[in-house]
Amino acid sequence: MVKIEGQSVQKGIAIGNIFVWKKKEVSLKATKISNPEEELNAFYEAREKAIAELREMGEKAKGKVSDEDAEIFTVHQMLLQDLDFEDAVKDGILQEHLNASYATYQAGESLAEIFAAMDDNAYMMERASDFRDIAARVIRKLQNIEDKLTLPETPVILVADDLSPTETIGIDTSSVLAFVTAKGSMNSHTAILARSLGITTLVNTGVELLDEYHGKLGIVDGLSGRFFIDPEEDVLYHLQTEKEQYEEEQKALQELIGVETITRSGRKIGLYANIGNVEDAQRALRYDAEGIGLFRSEFLYLNRNDYPSEEEQFESYKQVAEMMEGKEVIIRTLDIGADKQADYFQIPKEENPAMGLRAIRICLTRPEVFKVQLRALYRASAFGKLGIMFPMITSVEEVDEILGIIEEVKKELLDKNIEIGDPDLGVMIETPAAALISDLLAEKVDFFSIGTNDLTQYTLAMDRQNASLARFQNIHHQALLRLIEMTVRNAHAKNVRVGICGELGADSDLTEYFISIGVDELSVSAPRILSLRKQIREFA
Repeated sequence: MVKIEGQSVQKGIAIGNIFVWKKKEVSLKATKISNPEEELNAFYEAREKAIAELREMGEKAKGKVSDEDAEIFTVHQMLLQDLDFEDAVKDGILQEHLNASYATYQAGESLAEIFAAMDDNAYMMERASDFRDIAARVIRKLQNIEDKLTLPETPVILVADDLSPTETIGIDTSSVLAFVTAKGSMNSHTAILARSLGITTLVNTGVELLDEYHGKLGIVDGLSGRFFIDPEEDVLYHLQTEKEQYEEEQKALQELIGVETITRSGRKIGLYANIGNVEDAQRALRYDAEGIGLFRSEFLYLNRNDYPSEEEQFESYKQVAEMMEGKEVIIRTLDIGADKQADYFQIPKEENPAMGLRAIRICLTRPEVFKVQLRALYRASAFGKLGIMFPMITSVEEVDEILGIIEEVKKELLDKNIEIGDPDLGVMIETPAAALISDLLAEKVDFFSIGTNDLTQYTLAMDRQNASLARFQNIHHQALLRLIEMTVRNAHAKNVRVGICGELGADSDLTEYFISIGVDELSVSAPRILSLRKQIREFA
C-alpha cells in the first residue's frame, strides 16, 4: 500500500481504479532559424488556433460551471493577445533567430517568472501558471500535438502531473470519480473549477506518475487529504464505511430544505448565499438560500472592453430580484481594483493595489460610472426586495458623499417618471477603520455586512492567500473577533442588523460564537447552506 498526503480542494471520498494520464512531451530544443518571417507567421497561426480552441472551451464551460468560474477561458484568450507576450515571442524569433516553439516557451517562462516573484500577492503569483499554460497551448499547436484524453466508460480516479483549466473542463466528468494532481494549489484555477464541478480533488500531492499505478485500486480521501494506492483491506473497509456515512449525511441534509434556520431556543438566523451571477442565484435557490447576502456586481465589469451599460446592469439585477421571489438580494456596488482588474478602467499601476484605488474609492472619484450603476440598481429595486451595500468604507464622510449621490440619482429617475423602489442601504465592514467607527456608521445606514476576508487581511497586515505566511496566519485572532463583536454591539445599539459574508461565515468553529454575540445573518457559498443550517438548529 502507498499512502500520499495532499491538499483537499473538494470534500468527499472516492474509491475506484486509477487512471494515470501523462501528457505527450513537446520538443523544447532551441534551434537557429534561417527564415524568421516564416517562423513568426507560424506562431501567429498557432496562436489563432489556440484562441479559437479556448473560445470553444469557454462555451462548453458555461454549461458546466458558473460564468464566474468560466471566465478563465476569456482571461487566457486575452493573455494570448497580450502585447508583452507577443513582443517577447517576436524578439526571440526576429532578434535571436530562435524557432517559434522555443521563443514561445521562453516568452511564457519570462513572464511567468515575473509574476511568480510577486510573493506578496497570491493572486498575481497564480498568473504565472496562466502564462505557462498559454505558452504550452501555442507550442502544442505549433508541433501538431493533440492530447485528447479518452477515459474508460467505468468512472476512474484521474491522476495527473497537473491539469490546466481547459483540460479540466474538457474532461467528461461523468467518467471521473476524483482528481489527484502532483502539482497545483488551493487557489489555482483547477481547484476553483473542481470545487464548482463538485468533484473530490487533491492537489499538490507530489505523486510520481508511475505506470505501475495505472489500473490499481485507489482511494481519495478528500476529508483528510490522503490518497491510498492499492490499499490494505482494513483501510479499504474503514474508508468504505466512512464514505457511506458521509454520503448518508449529505443525503440527509436535503431534508432540511424548506426548514427554518432557527436555534433550539427559537432564535432565527438568516442564512443567505454569496453569488456572482444569475446562474449562482439558481444554485442558491436549489440549496434553499433564504436570500442573497452578497451579489458581487463587479463580475459584470470584468473580461470586457468597456463599461456595462445601465440597461445591461438593470436586466441582470432585475432578473435576480425576480428570481428570488421576494427574498432579499443584497447587491454590492462594484469592487474593481486590487486583484480584480479591468484594463478599460485605466487604473494606474500601484505598488500595493490592495491598499490603493479600489471599490468605493473608484466610485467616488468616477461618479459618472457610479451613477450608472446606482440608476440600474434603483430601477431594479422596483421588481424585488433589494439591498445595496458599499465596499471598502473607511469614514463617515464617504457615506455622506454616497448618500448625496443617491439623492441625485433618485431625483433624476423620478423626474423622468421612472419607477423605483426603496432599497435598504448598508456598508461593508472590511477595514479596521470601519469597525472602530461602526457606532457612527450605524447612524447612516440600515445594515452592516462584515467582509471577513479583507477585515482579516487588514487587521493582521497579512495577505491570507500568501502561502509563505501560513505559520503566522490566525483567522481566529482575538483582534479580529473583538472588531466583529464591537461592530455587532454598535450596530444593534442603533437597530442596525449585521451579517457576515466573508469566509468565516462558513467556519463551523465560529458559528456558535457568531450567534452568541448577536450576528443576524450568515452569507456563504450555496453548497454550505444546508450543513450550516443543521449545525445552527442544534444550538441551544
